[in-house]
Amino acid sequence: MAKIISVTNQKGGVGKTTSCVNLAAYVANAGKRVLLVDMDPQGNACASLGVEPKEGQASIYELLLGGAQIKEAIYPSVIKRLDVIPSTVDLAGAEVDLVYVENREKVLKEILKEVDSNYDFIFIDCPPSLGLLTVNALTASNSIIIPIQCEYFALVGLGQLMNTVRLIKKHLNPDIDIEGVLLTMKDNRSNLVNQVADEIKKYFNEKVYTTVIPRNVRLAESPSHGKPIILYDNKSKGAISYKALSEEFLRKQ
Repeated sequence: MAKIISVTNQKGGVGKTTSCVNLAAYVANAGKRVLLVDMDPQGNACASLGVEPKEGQASIYELLLGGAQIKEAIYPSVIKRLDVIPSTVDLAGAEVDLVYVENREKVLKEILKEVDSNYDFIFIDCPPSLGLLTVNALTASNSIIIPIQCEYFALVGLGQLMNTVRLIKKHLNPDIDIEGVLLTMKDNRSNLVNQVADEIKKYFNEKVYTTVIPRNVRLAESPSHGKPIILYDNKSKGAISYKALSEEFLRKQ
């Protein structure tokens, strides 16, 4: 059975999708069977892996509303052993559509049960909010990875996220835990960055990955080419960091 991991932070612009895509790519490159589920209506995760469903093709939206079978919505990515369930802009309306569905918080969990024996890891790229889509992802997951940008406002809203996780644990998914906390977009020229990093480490202790993701132009460029950093520029600082993160992640399994 696959280990299901949500990559989540309701604060946008923290490197959430970048981290989900590149960690999944390096884990697959290490020989693991990986599925990435794009639960963000922006669809950036699937596009970053060269997967953009055409009109009429199944996506996570159709799966959530019972309009397709899961095997119709799984596509191969540009990385060997890494499959993708893509998102489209239609997903933006799913929160409203799901309101009337029975056990609406557990729809994704039931869907993934059909394929979890086919993979070692399933990564879910959550939207930057704490709505029903994120609740579905957290209810389906064994654990979460929280990317946090190394800046002053990084801790703002973090309490809200942790409260949501506590509520999910209490009412919907007692087994969910924090897989790890990832410091992203680190600029070593700033003293404030180190202070913020220290505060995060005090809060999460050993859950904070030792690997830190730097600010890197090549990381920012790669999605527009439909490639993760391992294919776009595997010698860049960003690539070296995500490779190190994948190794740290796999050691902890």
